[in-house]
Amino acid sequence: MKVYQTSDIRNIALVGGAKSGKTTLAEAMLFNGGVINRRGTVDDKNTVSDYRDIEIDRKNSVSTTLLYTEFGGKKINILDVPGFADFQGELVSAFNVVEAAVVTVNAQAGIEVGTELAYRYSNALKTPLIFDINQLDTEKANFDECVAQLKDYFGNKCTVIQYPVNQGIGFNCIIDIVSNKMYTFKGGKVEVSEIPADQADKAAEMRSALVEEAAAADDELMEKYFEEGDLSAEDLSKALRLAIDKLDLYPILCSNAKDDMGVARILEFIVDNVPAPNQVSNLPKTTKGEEIKYDAAAPTLVFAFKTANEQHLGEVTYLKVMNGEVTESLDLINANTQGKERLSQILICAGKNRQKVEKAVAGDIFCTIKLKDVKTNQSLASAKNSDQQVTPIEFPKPIYTVAVKAANSSDDEKVGAVLIEMVNSDRSLTLENSRELRQTILGCQGELHLNTIKWYFTNVHKLEVNFTDPKIPYRETITKSAESMYRHKKQSGGSGQFGEVHMLIEPYYDGMPNQTKYPIRGTETHELPWGGKLIFNNCIVGGSIDARFMPAILKGIMEKLEQGPLTGSYARDIVVNIFDGKMHPVDSNEMAFKLAGRNAFKDGFKNAGPKILEPIYDVVVTVPAEAMGGVMTDLQGRRAIVMGMDSEGKYQIIRAKAPLAEMNRYSTALSSLTSGRGTFSMTYAEYQQVPTDVQQALLKAYEEQEANEE
Repeated sequence: MKVYQTSDIRNIALVGGAKSGKTTLAEAMLFNGGVINRRGTVDDKNTVSDYRDIEIDRKNSVSTTLLYTEFGGKKINILDVPGFADFQGELVSAFNVVEAAVVTVNAQAGIEVGTELAYRYSNALKTPLIFDINQLDTEKANFDECVAQLKDYFGNKCTVIQYPVNQGIGFNCIIDIVSNKMYTFKGGKVEVSEIPADQADKAAEMRSALVEEAAAADDELMEKYFEEGDLSAEDLSKALRLAIDKLDLYPILCSNAKDDMGVARILEFIVDNVPAPNQVSNLPKTTKGEEIKYDAAAPTLVFAFKTANEQHLGEVTYLKVMNGEVTESLDLINANTQGKERLSQILICAGKNRQKVEKAVAGDIFCTIKLKDVKTNQSLASAKNSDQQVTPIEFPKPIYTVAVKAANSSDDEKVGAVLIEMVNSDRSLTLENSRELRQTILGCQGELHLNTIKWYFTNVHKLEVNFTDPKIPYRETITKSAESMYRHKKQSGGSGQFGEVHMLIEPYYDGMPNQTKYPIRGTETHELPWGGKLIFNNCIVGGSIDARFMPAILKGIMEKLEQGPLTGSYARDIVVNIFDGKMHPVDSNEMAFKLAGRNAFKDGFKNAGPKILEPIYDVVVTVPAEAMGGVMTDLQGRRAIVMGMDSEGKYQIIRAKAPLAEMNRYSTALSSLTSGRGTFSMTYAEYQQVPTDVQQALLKAYEEQEANEE
């Protein structure tokens, strides 16, 4: 394969709903470019894109596949992105390295969750979109309705470039406004002819509107349009490229990818009208804010946007050349770690088929293997610019969390290693070993995402793993003052243990006055790692407890704060006043006073109006207007308090405060209530006291747990 220069490279993502035909379109694109000589199908499980075992098994994509095709003297890199919302991490990654995305729209279903997701990220990341209304050969295909929906949802920037003459069963003909031709598909061939008389007026009117809209992207072209009343094919292509790049226009094309109808014309449109990497206005930036211009003559800079573990290959790293060029055996420096890396091979991908090339230049996308330590979001650079890093991709935060534990404890290490491998490959996953909850917490994007992880554990790694609901990080505190004492006395031959501690405990709050019942001789303020404070006051008079034992008493109290008396959760915001006690000249030691302090604190805590606090989160839910009622009712059932509402286009935004304990599996419930179109985010806000009935239930559950462990 020849080496393509930056101006001859086009990078696109194929995105859209899960059943809109992305993989089928990708297959037809590769066929038209001569990369494959036979088109596979999803049903036959032989497509180039869905080559992984899980994708063959499920008949849908779960990971982005890098493909390429050659057309019109250009190389088109294609990222086939999964359509389900649970895999939006793959969508974000792809949108950060392409110059445009082709959004496939099912001609029967119209706008779906995947369509809306693509538009949302297009706006956020400034990635141009091209809509392809696909499957026009189906009985209920409705091109006009799809166009109306696109305009209704995304505005009048959605502009028809092609339209079908005979949609539905027997579809084989489209009219192209840009080329001013009719394309008829017969037996795998295409006939290009003049637009027939019965379509001429409609096509002319649409072309005039298109030219005027496209020309608005450039003052010079607009002036030429006003003077001549039209634009040449070359000028129109330039106008379209500018308008698409600036997100001023979203072209609407049409196809039946299954039968390879209209696909070659889509490729031609991409070649003519999608900007090359060095032609875009929205250039990527380094972490220092410098624009990356895809300059092949500049010092080499490469960005890792995806990593994956492939059977028989190990870790595969997918990279985009941001500046300069790369060749086989090139030595680079990891700008994030300053470690040295060698690119052993430059591989151009068509799914699992990988072909060696001698080099790749700025703007191109390739993969390589056997890198020592390169992770997603890291940059590789030449020695001249080894401190230059590409701005990292911001992956979506998890909205669904589970606790993970190997079914057999002997497999703990293996399960941990697999989880780390998964998180490194899929940056929309997070992993946390929670010391507080004593659980390993996995964060993902939804139930389907989790089911994919389960599939890999069962079918690839052959490990039995339990996934359970995470524990809630409750906090414990007190609401009133109480005095307590505890005498620790132990005699078992030789020297014994003796320590007696008397304390007054109080609830802490900002600005509170000191208690006056006992004189305070010394104060220690401890900011607790889990939030809140412990104020430790030494009120001992007359030496009833030697000062050397005070740290031991504090240590005992801190131990009990880490495992609160009510539910074993962290305790916080407490003042402890040590005002009396007793010692033994022989048997008193630090261990005795630590145990006495811990138990005195435990007894006093239970008599000081103990309360359990629960974490409250700020929740922002975005839902279609028609689903508002059901979502509000569901939130109220979760003890949420609605703080306000806004509207954004066809969506309503609900802002609420909700207890974390009630938001488990909320992503599944919201998806069900909104047919997958609702989204939400959660941010920690504060701790509040739980209602009395909830506290009683928590206390009872903890007592039962303690009894079972005994």
